[in-house]
Parts: sequence; C-alpha cells; structure tokens
Amino acid sequence: MLLLRAMAGRRLPPLMQLPRGCSRLAAGSTAPEGHRGAAPAPEGHRGEAPGRHRGSIPVLAALLGLGTVLAYGERRRRTAEAAQAPRAPRYPRYTRAEVAQHRTPSERVWVTYGTEVFDVTEFVELHPGGPDKILLAAGGALEPFWALYAVHSQAHVLELLRDYKVGELSPDEASPPPGDTGDPFAGDPPRHPALRVNSLKPFNAEPPPELLTQSFLTPNELFFTRNHLPVPAVEPGSYRLRVEGPGGRALSLSLAELRQRFPKHEVTATLQCAGNRRSEMSRVRPVKGLAWDIGAISTARWGGARLRDVLLAAGVRDNTGDSTGDDNEWHVCFEGLDADASGTPYGASIPLKRALSAEAEVLLAYEMNGTELPRDHGFPVRVVVPGVVGARSVKWLRSVAVSPAESPSHWQQKDYKGFCPSVDWDSVDFGAAPAIQELPVQSAITEPRPGAAVAAGELTVKGYAWSGGGREVVRVDVSLDGGRTWREAELGPRPERGRGWAWALWELRAPVPAGARLDIVCKAVDRSYNVQPDSVAPIWNLRGVLSNAWHRVSVSVTR
Repeated sequence: MLLLRAMAGRRLPPLMQLPRGCSRLAAGSTAPEGHRGAAPAPEGHRGEAPGRHRGSIPVLAALLGLGTVLAYGERRRRTAEAAQAPRAPRYPRYTRAEVAQHRTPSERVWVTYGTEVFDVTEFVELHPGGPDKILLAAGGALEPFWALYAVHSQAHVLELLRDYKVGELSPDEASPPPGDTGDPFAGDPPRHPALRVNSLKPFNAEPPPELLTQSFLTPNELFFTRNHLPVPAVEPGSYRLRVEGPGGRALSLSLAELRQRFPKHEVTATLQCAGNRRSEMSRVRPVKGLAWDIGAISTARWGGARLRDVLLAAGVRDNTGDSTGDDNEWHVCFEGLDADASGTPYGASIPLKRALSAEAEVLLAYEMNGTELPRDHGFPVRVVVPGVVGARSVKWLRSVAVSPAESPSHWQQKDYKGFCPSVDWDSVDFGAAPAIQELPVQSAITEPRPGAAVAAGELTVKGYAWSGGGREVVRVDVSLDGGRTWREAELGPRPERGRGWAWALWELRAPVPAGARLDIVCKAVDRSYNVQPDSVAPIWNLRGVLSNAWHRVSVSVTR
C-alpha cells in the first residue's frame, strides 16, 4: 500500500533517475511540492527528523525493489529478444593456400579482404570493370588491386562484398618464413600480385594486358620489371654517383647534390624491353630468353637531372670526340650497383652524341610518376634514355664514364643484338652486329584477349603503339578479318606532341555479328612511315628480340 500511495498520481521517473531521487529521500529531504502520493505527517510530527527518516525508509526500499524488478525484467526481455534474433553465422576457417585453390569459375572464385574470405563467383560477370579485372585477384587478396582504383574504397562496395562471405582466414596461418640469408635474392622488394612473373630469380614480370592500357601512365606497381641480377639495397644518405670525363676529370655527387645542383627536368617516356613479344617468335622456332608476352613495355613520367648538364659539369665538352670521326664514335658507359657473385655489375652504353643532345632528353632520374623511384626500378638513381631499348636505361646507377669505346659489359657486347633468321647458336658472331639502340615501330592489342568470347553488337578493341627514336605514331590500322580489310583506329590524347617518346593508346569500335569468328590484327605507322612487318618468320632471330610483326588476336562472337 505504501508503494501504491507513493506512486499515486505521479509517473515513476526513469530508472536512470532513481538513484538521484532515492538519495534525496534518504537524506531526509521533504517531498517536492505537489507530490500527492505520501499522506501528510501528523501535525505534531511535522519537522521532526526521526519521523521523516522512518517514513522514507519504506519508500526507498520499495523504489529500489521496483527498480530491481524492472531492471531484471528488462534484462529478461533483452535476453529473450537476443535468443529469438538470428545468430551471427559461425564461418569456417581457411588457410591462404586453400583460398588459392579457387581461381576459376569452375573451381569457384575466392578472394580475401582483411581476415575474411569471399566467394565472388556469381559476381564475376557483374563486375563493372569486366570479369578479367576481378579474376586478377582470384585466389588471393583484394587489397593490392583495390589500392589501384580508389572507387573501391566506398562503404557500399564493402556492403556488397559482405553478401559473398564464406569464411574467415585461419588465425593459425603460418607467417611467411624468414628470408634465407644465403639467398642473394632474399632482399628483393615485395611485388604486386597482378604482375605475371616470367622469372623469380632474377625477378622479371609484366602487367596483364587488360591493365596495361587502363591509363596513359603505368602505375609504378604495374610497370614491367626487367632485372638481370639481385636488387641492391642502397642507403640514400651514403649514396655517391661517380661521373668520369675524358682526361681523368671526375665528379662525385650525393643524391642531395644531384637534386640541388642541377635543374630538375621531366619527360614522359615509354620503356620497352628488347624481348617484348618474344613468345610469338618461340612459336615459329625456339629462342633463348624470357617468354615475354606483350607487356614488357610501360610508360612513366620521369624526373631528374639531364645527363647533359651533369656531363658538362664534369668537364665534358660538346665537341668531345668530334675529331675522331664516326668510325671511332665516343660513348657514355653506365654501371649499376647490381652485381653477380663475382662482383661484376650490369653495364651498358649509349653514343655520347645522344647523351649530350638537349633534344634527346636523357635523364639521371630519381623520380617516377611523381614519387621517388621504387627499388625495382632503380632507386635511388637510374638512367632513362627516351626512344632507346630499355636495356640501356641502367638502374641503381653507380658510375657514368665517357669513353672512346662501348661498354665492355656482357649485356652490351654479347646480348641485345639482332641477326639474320638463318643464324643459329653454332654460327652466331656477336661482334658482327651492332648493339640495339632505337627500337622499331610496335603495336599490340590489349583487349579483347586471345580466345575470348565477346558479345554481339559493338566490339571495342584497345591497344598501344610506339616507335623508337622519338618517331611519333601517326596511325594504327586494325583489321577484323585477318588483314583483308582495314579500319583506322582512334588515337588517344597524348600530353605532349612532337617528339614521340611515349606510346599512343588507341581504340576501335565496330559492329560485329553473332556467331562470327574474328581474326583481329593491328599494325602501327610512325612519323617516318615505318610500318610493322606482317609476319614473324622473316624477322625471327635466335635471341627473340625486336619482335614487332602484326599482332593477332582471335575471338568468337556469342549469339
């Protein structure tokens, strides 16, 4: 009854307020005016503390008791609701090796993000970037690929991904084994998993064609990697570049001095390996060398000091070597910090006239696409020779020397040279052929891929085209019927006109009928009207270099 009287005509305060109200009552304070629940005390007892205290104890106990009951009831209600709510699923756990077994739609396509595992097989065909892009991450982590495209870093993308969750990565996953200190390649840097590896030691890899022409500048992580030896670990604070001129004059530069002493120059240039598209030559006759597809070519914005400026500072004159005549042309020899077990470094050279030419724009580069050079691409300094085979753009540069003779390096004297198709390894004379410098005109189809099934309607064909020596590409011809008829592709915008140090990206859109079988061919024409040969056999050579025949891709059109 006391409780009912106390509550009569008054709503019980929220539970969170009970302790405060009870505290006031316990202190013997009078009830607030207008509190109608408590009967007035007898007149003789008004103002007497003992009476007030005795009356407050039952009220306090009642309120505390009710609070306990209500709190307990609330807890029971929440427990019941939690019991009725669907439980969070308990996912199985997988190792990365188990995830890696799911790389194709027939085996299911699994990927990881953080510590979660997702089966995205049903999403592959729905992927806005096309199925080929998402399959690059099949069996592995999404993070390295999503880092290339900021559009993935949005809440709705993660929510969509959650619908495909099938498991968790095992917490017992073994950490990667420590590097083998006896392995000269143990200190190599990590690489992007999208790269297609042609050799691990030394590391040589190319970007997949479907990513190669996604942007005019190749992201540093996807730029093709051509290493001949282990990647050196260079401490930038102690780095010195030695520059030797004729007559014994020399210059030693720290990285800071190279940056501060010489004006920074930038050039957008494509680098291509001499063995790009070598795999096509191997289909004619076996060749020796890495089986590059069409991806041993990439483009970047390079920043650094002009080689010309550094040579002039080292005492080299513009007319050095002029009096010797063309038969004794002078050269600039480069050596890298990468070396084999005997201590022999990688080396190469270019003609001095090119090195001293302001128009040639040869750089001692320390930046790549606005950031410092990655280790795989020559940190802290590399040579970049626009329009010339990539083998001459020596990485991890340690010395530059002006010489009356070419570099004595194996890679200058016994490699990167072309020969007649009839020359074999029993008859080859490397001394009889000049070292490759400028490369011939080149093009390739990056989309669609060979053997693809494309939808009827409008077909989009994409690719790249480039020519050595700064000879700008002026046209790309595309055929859908093996070369019987041709259409002119649309060349993409290029940031610089004039000297064609960089490739042209091109695209052709054409209607295609259902059920057709297409033999897609491309060929590029440069400013000098050089054009690619129509087949591989006449340009075959034992090293598989200078492969630039028409590029061919066969696809079928679905009904």
